[in-house]
Amino acid sequence: MGALAANADSIVHWTRHSAEQGAHLVAFPEMALTGYPVEDLALRASFVEASRTALRELAARLDAEGLGELPVVVGYLDRAEKAVPRFGRPAGAPENAAAVLHRGQVVLRFAKHHLPNYGVFDEFRYFVPGDTQPVLRVRGVDVALAICEDLWQDGGRVPATRSARAGLLLSVNASPYERNKDDQRLELVRKRAQEAGCTLAYLAMMGGQDELVFDGDTIVVDRDGEVIARAPQFSEGCVLVDLDLPAAAPDAPQGVVDDGLRIDRVILSEAPEQDDEPVVTGGYADRLEDEEEIYDALVVGLRAYVRKNGFRSVLVGLSGGIDSALVAAVACDAIGAQNVYGISMPSKYSSEHSRDDAAELARRTGLNFRTVSIEPMFDAYMGALELTGLAEENLQSRLRGTLLMAVSNQEGHIVLAPGNKSELAVGYSTLYGDSVGAYGPIKDVYKTDVFRLAEYRNRAARERDETPPIPETSITKPPSAELRPGQVDTDSLPDYPVLDAILARYVDGDQGLEEIVAAGFDRELVARTLRMVDTAEYKRRQYPPGTKISAKGFGKDRRLPITNGWREQA
Repeated sequence: MGALAANADSIVHWTRHSAEQGAHLVAFPEMALTGYPVEDLALRASFVEASRTALRELAARLDAEGLGELPVVVGYLDRAEKAVPRFGRPAGAPENAAAVLHRGQVVLRFAKHHLPNYGVFDEFRYFVPGDTQPVLRVRGVDVALAICEDLWQDGGRVPATRSARAGLLLSVNASPYERNKDDQRLELVRKRAQEAGCTLAYLAMMGGQDELVFDGDTIVVDRDGEVIARAPQFSEGCVLVDLDLPAAAPDAPQGVVDDGLRIDRVILSEAPEQDDEPVVTGGYADRLEDEEEIYDALVVGLRAYVRKNGFRSVLVGLSGGIDSALVAAVACDAIGAQNVYGISMPSKYSSEHSRDDAAELARRTGLNFRTVSIEPMFDAYMGALELTGLAEENLQSRLRGTLLMAVSNQEGHIVLAPGNKSELAVGYSTLYGDSVGAYGPIKDVYKTDVFRLAEYRNRAARERDETPPIPETSITKPPSAELRPGQVDTDSLPDYPVLDAILARYVDGDQGLEEIVAAGFDRELVARTLRMVDTAEYKRRQYPPGTKISAKGFGKDRRLPITNGWREQA
């Protein structure tokens, strides 16, 4: 995000690669030049102008480096030249835009027409919509252009593409990953190709930005919706596809078409040129299984956060439990075990098997490991304060949080918070204790999925004849915070399969008490769970960011007031 020079370098690199493979047209994802999402940077005039300048400089650089004859589609941040300032319109009239670069010039600009305003998207806050239907004629073929949401909403550029009689619809996208979204995406692309009446290329971004992960999954389908090519998930690369497309109509339409969009056609070349056969790298990449897909998303999200923010190493408090074990495994896969530091922080309530499991995890993964007991610190506090019950339990968690942050300050690692979505939902965490950290890799993963992901990671290791990273006892033993003798999570919470089923309906599905009870759940249990969720909002606001893998993660997806007198009634 905001790394204009580095992003331009990447665009030049992949343009050169594409040219060497024989490409006639190359495209990059939505806002590839600026990064996505830009959020309030869109409202900063200096950043908008920096983006516009970087685009012009990129066009000149491509030409200077011998790549000017290859048309390049690049997403960037622009502003509307003729927008009239008014209340309700973003200051400066920014646009989520894309441009075509050719022979050192910006030959075509256009802005996203449909602006998403749901979930993590606030594009009405940031952008003004485009009002054109851009069409680029390349080697005698009309290519209609669109940006992400232009496909996800009905109307607009899809029917306008049919009206313009284009031979190809190219959509550049930054579509964040969610579970099962690849299936939705494929069906959407098939449907829109049939509606547009032409081949459709859906170009997707790959990488991570704060809480968002982009899984790639570029798809090309023909006019009937049959898949021509599909790129791998979570893998950066170039997909080259050789398409047999119809020549542009001699009487191609002009003027205003569907939804008031005005056709803006730029002709670069009228006739096909004879040249060498391209090296076609397209094909159909196998889809990942659900657990592998989610696990890869967690790895990509954490790696991007650590590297892009200039950190080299992470610190994890290792309890011997399943959550910290999974976080450590993800971290080792993301940045290498040599850059992961684990600390076991036992108290007088910590079981011997938990201490052993923490050490065994370190042995299996090769991460850096040490043990620092919190008992002397705990005894010092208890000698000065008379604490009992929950206050005594939370003191232990806060001592661990303080210890982790002290080591972080001293040695320069960032702390990873190990909380999962089930715990965050019901407030089963300690502020300034187990919730401390710079990033929460599994904050959007329900506890039942934590177990599935741990089992998947071990299974994948065995299939590769590697040592499974997570000790089996960490997976099989009853979850416990071990803050008092004999404590287990189910002392305070329902069994996780039941809890997660209720949470999925309430948090992700926005169902109310009566709907959940009607689905077969005990009324008293549902009412208690919903009360825990509602009263824990203040804790979630103070939790660090973490990788989003669901359709409704805590944070931008789900925004509820902390001070709230309305409750679901039993």
